[in-house]
Amino acid sequence: MSTRIKQLAAAFRQRKIDAFLVTKDVNITYLTGFCACESWLLVTLSRTSYITDSRFVQEAREGLKGIDVKCTKESMVKTLAEEIEKGGVKRIGIDTRNLTLFQYRMLRRNCPKGVRLVKADNLVEELRAVKDRKEIQKIRNALGVHKLAHQFIKRNIRPNIKENELLFQLERFVKSKNASFAFDPIIASGPNSCYPHAKVTERRIRNNEPLLIDMGIDVEGYKSDLTRMFFLGKIPALVRQVFDAVNEARRCAIAEIRAGVAAAEIDYSARNYLEKQKLEKYFGHALGHGVGLEVHESPRLAHNDSTVLKEGMVITVEPAVYLPGRFGVRLEDMVLVGKNDCEILSDDIH
Repeated sequence: MSTRIKQLAAAFRQRKIDAFLVTKDVNITYLTGFCACESWLLVTLSRTSYITDSRFVQEAREGLKGIDVKCTKESMVKTLAEEIEKGGVKRIGIDTRNLTLFQYRMLRRNCPKGVRLVKADNLVEELRAVKDRKEIQKIRNALGVHKLAHQFIKRNIRPNIKENELLFQLERFVKSKNASFAFDPIIASGPNSCYPHAKVTERRIRNNEPLLIDMGIDVEGYKSDLTRMFFLGKIPALVRQVFDAVNEARRCAIAEIRAGVAAAEIDYSARNYLEKQKLEKYFGHALGHGVGLEVHESPRLAHNDSTVLKEGMVITVEPAVYLPGRFGVRLEDMVLVGKNDCEILSDDIH
């Protein structure tokens, strides 16, 4: 058993299960180190089975060590039922967020008699939330490429260039570094920046207006995620006022980050500052989220999230203000949670 699979199995007793079915590819990749695709992983206290089909079975048998690789003949569910029966499993944990209703119904129909499906949501995600040394280094590597991309943007932004032209140039640069985007970048100029998830358009970038760029880089499966503001010409007074407020809200939040603090408290610290500036009503989304194998992971920094931060978590802090029809300002950094404070991983990207 790999160390991560052992950690997963150690949580079975608390969840009152004797096996867990992993149906999300990225979770399987995390547990096994193998790049899973449309496959399932059944973890019991004594053995682990990887269930796939003829398209992927050869790669799995070559890439997975110490794990039984099963090739489906009829369906994933029927092969799973056979493995459950062989393993004497009685209570199998499932993550209901990562199963379709059809899959759940098929599981209930095909599971051996006496086997119970038990809701065990977020079990792997709880492990993934705390990064080990190697994961943190891979995130640093992604940020290293991100820094180069940021410098490329500053060299190539000019008045009259279209948003989509800048994206094309940026994409070519990132690929030249043997990296890829972690998600479709946001390049939003002028009034387009008032949309939190603006689409890249043919609008030309102009002087004296803000340019918001939200981008993530993927290196070896691990992601970066940062938002930066760019300005050409003079910065209008209102834009400067909003930028300064968002930047101070960011500082307030980061100052509170350390192990043992609730995610909701971090969100509150930024939101409370913006409220004093009469800008909080223009900040509608959560303050941040975890980043790792996925751009959005646990924990979520939101007013209704009771998660307590742990040492080794990597999170974003991204306060924002969006003035409808005018412009938006968002500043997003990546932060490593420490025992008594935190490290801004993106501090040199400005």
